[in-house]
Amino acid sequence: MNENLNQQSSYTKEISREFFKNVYAYMFGALIISGVLASYCGTPEFFAANFLNSTGGISPLFYVVMFSPLVLGLIIQSAYMRLSYGALLGLFVAYSALMGVSLSVIFLVYDLPTLASTFFVSAGAFAGMAILGYTTKTDLSKMGSMLYMVFIGIFIAGIVNMFLHNSMMDFIISVLGVFVFTGLTAYHMQQLKHISQETSISSLDRQKLSLVGGLTLYILFVNLFLSLLRLVGGRD
Repeated sequence: MNENLNQQSSYTKEISREFFKNVYAYMFGALIISGVLASYCGTPEFFAANFLNSTGGISPLFYVVMFSPLVLGLIIQSAYMRLSYGALLGLFVAYSALMGVSLSVIFLVYDLPTLASTFFVSAGAFAGMAILGYTTKTDLSKMGSMLYMVFIGIFIAGIVNMFLHNSMMDFIISVLGVFVFTGLTAYHMQQLKHISQETSISSLDRQKLSLVGGLTLYILFVNLFLSLLRLVGGRD
């Protein structure tokens, strides 16, 4: 009896490790794709050639690129069980690439030392909350629900402030964003831990869930990074 329990525990730990290895592989893969494209496209020449119209205003293409990742992210997270793994991976790569192009504007606004230091601060905060979410025995479900309500509020406020350009509102959104995205990191790590230990999930569904998990962590990290970046300033 004890031997069977030990074998079951060993099997659960093994599939959990494999699941998280894939989750982080997808997350880091997305960060690499986005980072390479953001640095390549983050030049005044690229922006002027692709995102400005003949009168010097912002072209519609800029807004298409900016909001396309939102649409793709919703498709991936809502329809992943119905999509084939190949289609899901294709959407994931497209999402990462479009995010990279849309993030390229930060290279026009902030200097490189600020981008680098903020990235490492974000990585440290993200890692700390991820470890907390994985190791805590406290159920974070209620916290996650409340944080998502706050997230919806700051998302709407962020869109409104794109037109208002209110610096105080931007500061408040950034501060709330740091708390929301660090908290959601802990919440989602706990959810992913539960999924990773579920032995009844098929290998294909487990692969899809690890991709969606990697995408979720990527989104949280990028938003945490952007929130901190707006707070630290250091504009070039």
